Amino acid sequence: METVVLAVHLILAFLLIGIVLLQRSEGSGLTSQGGAMSARSAATALSKLTWVIAGLFIATSIALTVIAAQKSGAGSIADQISTEPAAQTGTDSGLSGDLTAPLTTDEPAAPPPAQPAAPSN
Repeated sequence: METVVLAVHLILAFLLIGIVLLQRSEGSGLTSQGGAMSARSAATALSKLTWVIAGLFIATSIALTVIAAQKSGAGSIADQISTEPAAQTGTDSGLSGDLTAPLTTDEPAAPPPAQPAAPSN
């Protein structure tokens, strides 16, 4: 179903672009004498078709949003992160009361003592 709605959405997008480009320009836009809205409201077939396709485009956008929300699950990622225990994620805060880190290898903590230099003649 998502694929069908997405295909219709893309077709509507291209139709909307094409119809808007086919329409005649109304002049100089906002700098025209009538301001943003002129007193004359021309309702041609192309402008009506533009409104219909724009409405369908918005409807398919909302439908795709609803489908994506249903697929995503019942929570946000932030909710999933905060409810996971520390043992599962493999992280440890290290604040168990002992501030010294345990040694994990058999090597000594301090570097080995320096060897005396051999006498040179």
